[in-house]
Amino acid sequence: MTLKYDTQSWRAALVPLGATIEQALQSLNASTMQIVLAVSPENKLAGTLTDGDIRRAFLKGMGLASPIDEVLQPKPLVVPPDMGRELILQLMQANKIHQLPVVDSQGVVVGLHVWDAIAAPASLDNLMVIMAGGRGTRLYPHTQNCPKPMLEVAGRPMLEHIIVRAKGDGFKNFVISLHYLGHMIEEHFGNGSRWGVNIEYLREDTPLGTAGCLSLLSHRPALPFVVTNGDVLTHVHYKDLLDFHGRHQAMATMAVRQHEIQNPFGVVCVKGVEIDSFEEKPLYRSQINAGIYALSPEALDRLVVGSHCDMPTLFDRLRLDAGRTIVYPMHEPWLDVGRPEDLRRANMEAA
Repeated sequence: MTLKYDTQSWRAALVPLGATIEQALQSLNASTMQIVLAVSPENKLAGTLTDGDIRRAFLKGMGLASPIDEVLQPKPLVVPPDMGRELILQLMQANKIHQLPVVDSQGVVVGLHVWDAIAAPASLDNLMVIMAGGRGTRLYPHTQNCPKPMLEVAGRPMLEHIIVRAKGDGFKNFVISLHYLGHMIEEHFGNGSRWGVNIEYLREDTPLGTAGCLSLLSHRPALPFVVTNGDVLTHVHYKDLLDFHGRHQAMATMAVRQHEIQNPFGVVCVKGVEIDSFEEKPLYRSQINAGIYALSPEALDRLVVGSHCDMPTLFDRLRLDAGRTIVYPMHEPWLDVGRPEDLRRANMEAA
């Protein structure tokens, strides 16, 4: 997920080039971030200084009045503002650092990531809606007496995997859409307290499609929210999708994956009856709907209460009404568990 940082507290770690070691110590004490960011008059990062660097300076005989320029780390590791949380954590772990400056394309300091603050994501007020009402007919007989999202992968229901992963991204408010054997889902999850989250339910008398059930929400969300199919297992960070949606000021964002199809035959390209060229077993690539979405609250205005609507139809309505609809390219592991072989694969990969 793209991380946001307190626009005020990290500024206490800033000191100008030419500052003294005493000033650096005052900054360390004021910010409690265990790092000093030395900046030029244009706020460009010139180097960093930690308490360890200051201790080494004292060992060299430098005093409180000595300038920090002589002991700065002039080329610290930095990251751009839009880098995701997962990669940031990996960089910090790999380099054994607990602070990571954020700079823009001009080298200007715009933030600071601190390990303790990002290792556990902040709690989100955004809603996550999980579509769990489908019959799962392609998974018969597995779904004859069990709703598809309750089929087990690695010993627990797919729906539980989704909720636990979303909770790890900071989500705490969930709505689950129910229809086929919905009582089994409600009996298992209840109000969500067992997982430390809040769960409410939408009950469809008849199937309303992947978007239509959103018309049954008891109150309109105040913030953009995530919608996911209840049979999609993925390592994507839902908060990344939400941040991407917000940065692009979209009305609706659809997560997509690249899908490749290899033609098993040599293709003959013709013009009329003339052979133009040959392609030996060409590979065709396309973007497919991954079944995960971010929506702004205003998108709900294009739904009719209790009327069937699939998500692509909602996207078309928004697009034709000048609402911005965009895609979020996914590269993380992803599996749509729609067939028995998909369920077997999910369990094999989880083993």
